[in-house]
Amino acid sequence: MADTHKKIGNLSVHPLALGGNVFGWTADEAESFAVLDAYAAAGGNFIDTADIYSVWAPGNEGGESETVIGNWFASRGNRADIVLATKVGGGQPEKRGLSANAIKSGVEESLRRLRTDYIDLYYTHFDDPSVPVEEFITALDALVKEGKVREIAASNITADRLAEALAFSDESGLAKYAAIQPHYNLVSRDTYEGDLADVAARHGLAAVPYFALASGFLTGKYRPGRTVDSARAEGAGKHLESERGRRILTALDEVAAAHDAEVATVALAWLNAQPTVASPLASARTVEQLPALLAVADVTLTEAELKRLTEASA
Repeated sequence: MADTHKKIGNLSVHPLALGGNVFGWTADEAESFAVLDAYAAAGGNFIDTADIYSVWAPGNEGGESETVIGNWFASRGNRADIVLATKVGGGQPEKRGLSANAIKSGVEESLRRLRTDYIDLYYTHFDDPSVPVEEFITALDALVKEGKVREIAASNITADRLAEALAFSDESGLAKYAAIQPHYNLVSRDTYEGDLADVAARHGLAAVPYFALASGFLTGKYRPGRTVDSARAEGAGKHLESERGRRILTALDEVAAAHDAEVATVALAWLNAQPTVASPLASARTVEQLPALLAVADVTLTEAELKRLTEASA
């Protein structure tokens, strides 16, 4: 099989980034280990989490996902095989933000939970307009110089603020964002396409889209008259209410049939074909959900199929 890995800075990543948001939330440690084992066994090497996963779940404080992944590394002895991404700046009110102190303490807590001495890709999770880009880029650069972080990245940031941060990195010779994690999928294109994607392309940033399957809508399991038992069912089901959402599903069904592939695989393959995209992000609560996601490595859409999906989602 041809090598389908793409580059994020100096990192080489699998075309499916495995989301860790479900670990310690809807998947307990045993279920999480099973998913992680199956992903790695299939050649996957790119795992994404955050210091706040899963603070939204009753009884959780945040850090549960990092702890599960850290325990998996310790159990399997495979840390060097994985490109590990986590995030800072989205924590509890007393920790939230991108001040130099928040970044410095945040990385230490993540390293402890992840049971590692380095993070491959470290994201600023949410922009903090109260902090000048000079402060957080300088703090992130210090982590790179210390060997605690290999590459830095940004999520949930405006095009203007991203451009400002990149310009400061260039002018000062400090670490520079190598990637962006935008909300981006077939039903949500204006959250990335346009100014934000243009800045990313101009500076050579790789995109790792989150909500790549629109909370499950783009798996095809949401259909008129069908009830889905999922923590995200309400959000995903709303897309069925629009003519555009139904049009996208029809196009996905057609292309999936042509490839004898799952709808989810085709939705991810469309993303992977977009400019700047290195690896869309999707999570699996069970091992059974993984094959359709991993199959993105084996599906290449034709120009006509890409056009069909792009026009259906316009």
